Amino acid sequence: MKLAILSRNSRLYSTARLVAAARARGHRVRVLDPLRCYMRISRDGFAVHYGGRSLNGVDAVIPRIGASVTFYGTAVLRQFEMMGVYTPSSSDAVLRARDKLRSLQILASHGIDLPVTVFGDNPDDTADLLNMLGPPPHVIKLNEGAQGSGVVLAEKPAASQSVIEAFRGLYANFLVQEFVREAEGRDIRCFVVGDQVVAAMQRAAVDGDFRANLHRGGTGSRVKLSAAERDVALRAAKVLGLGIAGVDLLRSKRGPLVLEVNASPGLEGIEGVSGVDVAGAMIEHLEQHRAHGPGTANQRDT
Repeated sequence: MKLAILSRNSRLYSTARLVAAARARGHRVRVLDPLRCYMRISRDGFAVHYGGRSLNGVDAVIPRIGASVTFYGTAVLRQFEMMGVYTPSSSDAVLRARDKLRSLQILASHGIDLPVTVFGDNPDDTADLLNMLGPPPHVIKLNEGAQGSGVVLAEKPAASQSVIEAFRGLYANFLVQEFVREAEGRDIRCFVVGDQVVAAMQRAAVDGDFRANLHRGGTGSRVKLSAAERDVALRAAKVLGLGIAGVDLLRSKRGPLVLEVNASPGLEGIEGVSGVDVAGAMIEHLEQHRAHGPGTANQRDT
């Protein structure tokens, strides 16, 4: 196969692992900076150029699109889709997952449990908004934050009010969620490829923090998933239309809660903790798609 990886940096661990895994299986692979791709759109067809040359004959594209280039990156991915190139996660699916509010609305509408979430704009409604959620602690997070950035724990009503006022002063979109105390600063990252959870790890926050992200100093360890956890991770990825996803879960008194679904999950932490060749599983997924003939995992906007 001729594969393309949309990534701004070929030296990143995840990108390099995918390149190595593809080449080890005999495929041709090229890393494309999405910001260097440019497109022609017409009634007669679609084209993508890179470095002065047309990109033709690509069999599959793996999107590794960072949050800062979501708009342009998904436009490039969509162009490849219009050209009939397979991608395990469509541009629409990436956009759904990147918008926390939208993804939670979609997940909840399909009966998937998650931390109770409230969202509002007018300062006059803040008191009632927090009443809808319940007593603190409250978790306040930017709608488009990543890797634990823009997430604040407010332990008192006055603190919630202050953080909300600060975010509104920055004209930022944010969510307010219940704090799941019994999770004890831990979450579970499930790495979904196709119809399987190929790897999982438990992440624990450092002392004094509640965010379990490895980028925030959290630690990872092996974990055994329950049938319910495995099922909800697969359902969450499928509902959003993602063939490859990192689904973050919290263990709560009422069962597994979906915290977030990541369309471009990193490989370094989970491969190191689980010992699973996740990059190889991703390439194998593309091979299986090709073996089964034309088709697409792409799911149109919900």
